Amino acid sequence: MVMGVTQAAGLSLRWFRDQFGSAAAGHNDSYERLTAEAAKAPPGSDGLLWTPYLMGERTPYLDPTARAMLVGVTASHTRAHIIRAILEGVAFSLRDTFTIFQEIEVPVKTIRLGGGGARSPLWRQIQADIYGQQVDTVEAEEGAAYGAAILAGVGAKAWPSVDAACDAVVRVAGSTTPNSADTLAMEKAYAVYRRIYPAMKSILR
Repeated sequence: MVMGVTQAAGLSLRWFRDQFGSAAAGHNDSYERLTAEAAKAPPGSDGLLWTPYLMGERTPYLDPTARAMLVGVTASHTRAHIIRAILEGVAFSLRDTFTIFQEIEVPVKTIRLGGGGARSPLWRQIQADIYGQQVDTVEAEEGAAYGAAILAGVGAKAWPSVDAACDAVVRVAGSTTPNSADTLAMEKAYAVYRRIYPAMKSILR
């Protein structure tokens, strides 16, 4: 099995909500409200970039000393820009995994999303635009538990193999296609994003 991990994917948005949310002002900063606010900012967040290294990182750097950074802040940026930059930064980090797959010649034919982040239409669209590829959303939200149940079923001989079990029970709920103009903007932003980690290491080492 080949895999990549972003340590603080969903945690990035949760960290922002818990530390900088507006609960003190009487608002309920649900994830739905945060992503609705992020939708007010344009793709690329007007040059604002987030690296989601709140807990170090595993892919592609395997570096426990990596640190999160919010880069390019200007007086014109709003809370919406910051939230969108966080969503985009997580997707940029996940794209790093696909870059490694390409380097070791592991083809990525389909991309499927699951879990809490997959509930957000905006985050799904951001991922499709950053990957430049259609993303499918699976019906089962609890991926780890669902996968464990599938493995148990194979172990109990309910299906002859994991592939057969997945073919039988894994369902796609919907698909999101990339927007060509936004994909171009994301490609330029990703090139800048890739320069942040080396710069951060030169500063913090």
